Amino acid sequence: MTCGHLAAAEAGCDSGFTVDASRVTFGRGVLAELGERARARGIQRAALFTDPRIAAQPWFAEVTRSLAAAGVDAAIFDAVAVEPTDASFEEAGRFAVAGRFDGYLSVGGGSVMDTCKAANLLATHPAALRSYVNAPVGDARPVPGPLAPHIACPTTSGTGSEVTGFAICTWTALHAKTAVASPMLRPTEALVDARVALTQPAGVVAASGMDVLCHAVESFTARPFTRRPVASPVSARPLSQGANPYSDVGCREAMRLLAMYLVRAVNDGSDEEAREQMMWAATLAGIAFGNAGVHVPHAMAYAIGGGGHTHRPAGYPDGLLVPHGMAVALAAPAVFRHTGPTAPARHLEAASLLGGDTRGATDADGGTLLAAQVVTLMRAIGIPNGTSGVGYGEADIPALVNGVTPQQRLLVNAPSTITPEILGHLFADARSYW
Repeated sequence: MTCGHLAAAEAGCDSGFTVDASRVTFGRGVLAELGERARARGIQRAALFTDPRIAAQPWFAEVTRSLAAAGVDAAIFDAVAVEPTDASFEEAGRFAVAGRFDGYLSVGGGSVMDTCKAANLLATHPAALRSYVNAPVGDARPVPGPLAPHIACPTTSGTGSEVTGFAICTWTALHAKTAVASPMLRPTEALVDARVALTQPAGVVAASGMDVLCHAVESFTARPFTRRPVASPVSARPLSQGANPYSDVGCREAMRLLAMYLVRAVNDGSDEEAREQMMWAATLAGIAFGNAGVHVPHAMAYAIGGGGHTHRPAGYPDGLLVPHGMAVALAAPAVFRHTGPTAPARHLEAASLLGGDTRGATDADGGTLLAAQVVTLMRAIGIPNGTSGVGYGEADIPALVNGVTPQQRLLVNAPSTITPEILGHLFADARSYW
């Protein structure tokens, strides 16, 4: 089926889009509101998800004091994996089932928030995790109903998980990233306290900032919603519904903020304005991709972040790791060069919003200029030079292509058909950029 790019959808394609968003409270000091907001949601016994590093921060004590003052009994789960797996999701689910909680709180990065979503799901609607996981890894069973209230408090400026219905994990047996995706997983509320950004190491800000960038650009360049076949039933319209007028608003503003503040935020941890604006950009891009969906760079990133690399990033726990936002960035320039012809004007606009010099350029230059500006930002904040910069060689390309195969949810959201052959070319192009 071929569906057009026009606002009026062709036969068999969707003519509408759905707007979903969590309630968001943003500002310095809003973590102190968590207890009162939990109580207002009727939460008396809460599961509080975090990790040991976050639990040691002074503002985490503020969270626990707020809950105690509101009379909310909170049991802490801090065994969240840096990169969650099906096993770690299931462990969190067992904790949630045993605790008989009436509400969920997450204070952490994407791994913490996603683990909390999964635990809430498995306790509220008990079933094997695989039954809810996206195809082809799992059965893609729809979440049957609402979950218990979940208030998400992000501590990194990147994932946007506080406003999305995705919970991402690695399916260990397949060495593949996958997800549970449902509007029911979207947190009830988000408390985004910009103070937490001041404690992030520069390497974390760089990687998470590139995640924000790719959320915004991929959502902006995704297959338009008018080219997606109509869902059956219509109430089952997917989270990744394609680029749409609502998501475009958040994408554009997030890209504008990235151009102004990303490099500043990475290079100067005392720059409160830059760190705060990156938190806001992350939330805006999260709302955008939570309604439009990302595409090929994220699909490739899940393979890049798997086994086979030799990277030890600064600012993260010691060990081999390609942080998610870094992995996405390594794929992005190659992808944007490839997708440029699908929507040249959009790619050119994105290049300009990100601070690229587009004077005298034509739409046909959009993909090339967008890729070049992403590379400029990568170099400015210390992102490695392509996949070779994290230890991959040409011989690894077939395995990387195979690692993308499970990411059909992302690949179908691309603006053009992505075949294994095309993925091979993209990985070859992504080996180095300068």
